[in-house]
Amino acid sequence: MLKQRPIYYVWVFISVLCYSLIAFFIHRWQTSYLLPTYGVLFLIYLLIIKEAKPEQLSFWLTISVLFRFIFLFALPTLSEDFYRFIWDGRLWNSGFHPFAELPEAYLEQGITGIDQELFSRLNSPEYFTIYPPVSQFIFWLSVKVSPSSVLGSVVFMRLILLAGEVGVIVLMRRLLSQFSMPSTNTLVYALNPLVIIELTGNLHFEGLVLFFILFTVYVLGKQKIVQSAASIALATATKLVPIIFLPALLRAQGFKGSVKYGVLFIIFLALFFLPLFNYQVFQSMTTRVRLYFNKFEFNASLYYLVREYGFWKYGYNIIQTVGWKLGAVTTMLIVLFTFRKGWAKSDVISIDSTQFLLSDFLWILSIYFLFATTLHPWYITTLLALSVFTPYRFTLVWTGLIFFTYAGYSINSFKENLGLIAFEYLTVIGYLIFELKKRGSL
Repeated sequence: MLKQRPIYYVWVFISVLCYSLIAFFIHRWQTSYLLPTYGVLFLIYLLIIKEAKPEQLSFWLTISVLFRFIFLFALPTLSEDFYRFIWDGRLWNSGFHPFAELPEAYLEQGITGIDQELFSRLNSPEYFTIYPPVSQFIFWLSVKVSPSSVLGSVVFMRLILLAGEVGVIVLMRRLLSQFSMPSTNTLVYALNPLVIIELTGNLHFEGLVLFFILFTVYVLGKQKIVQSAASIALATATKLVPIIFLPALLRAQGFKGSVKYGVLFIIFLALFFLPLFNYQVFQSMTTRVRLYFNKFEFNASLYYLVREYGFWKYGYNIIQTVGWKLGAVTTMLIVLFTFRKGWAKSDVISIDSTQFLLSDFLWILSIYFLFATTLHPWYITTLLALSVFTPYRFTLVWTGLIFFTYAGYSINSFKENLGLIAFEYLTVIGYLIFELKKRGSL
């Protein structure tokens, strides 16, 4: 590894200090400490990706993994989702089905590790679990490895997610090489502080999902249809959102090729869901999905404008009537966008086709987020990763601004700052329009 400029080590030292503060000392309601610390990290990140040369790539990728390891033995401080992971895992480990009942129903059954203390930390105890089988398997495995220690389970899950992140970086480099794109683009994702904090730090599974998505495209470019279908099924069985990419995957292989791919996807997805499937699972998951569209709201864009119209015209929140309609519009727009040029003329996928496919994924996910009623910061990490394979960097701007949604937290409550949200979306959309005009797309 080449000797680096002294200023680089200063940047690394300051970043290590900031990541350590967020990992062990700063809580999400401590806005006056959290946001400036993130701001410093983001500024250093921008300096690094501006300065980095291809011969320095190995150095900076090593540093990016080091930053992630800072969080290894820390409990997430910005999200309580991991408590639900452990709750579900402990139920599986004791022979109970997490989808069968609401969490409160298990409290009086004498299940090991299922107690009032853990229950009090769940952020949605009144709702069914939503996590698909691959995630559930990791929850169970983490409890199997560490039955009584929350931290032990967290460390095990974090190691799996770290492995997924390393896999993402490896696949990213290979795909960029295939596309003859700058290898330093990898750093746009690998060193991004939102990615590091939200995925490794806060234990969100988008990094693992992203690994499956990139592997789907990578093996598809090598004509490995079975492996590709299995991989996108794994992504969907980890978090449900990647199913929105299926139309683009089918379209890219022509009509005849899409039939085989679609059948393989259905078979693999059914196999992955089979170990935990029964009618109650189906009912619980569909109930939770409906709630996602008809009840939950956070950091939305178009939906908030529609909601304000509803308050003005009807005098109440119209999410229950408009949420599913936005979902339907999203589905229609994704299909129209995907098939805007009709079916591919050949079922043989070229390297150029896989790059085009990743670009389509970027816009498909952008459409989905534009109409979503809920958009947490970690959701857009996948969007950032897909942008690496395109010339667009509006997602990079977004990762700097979306973290300010944490300003809504206080020690005992949460209240969104609509002014900050308006600034976030106006800036991101404005920068996207600038990029589109710059490239002659508008």
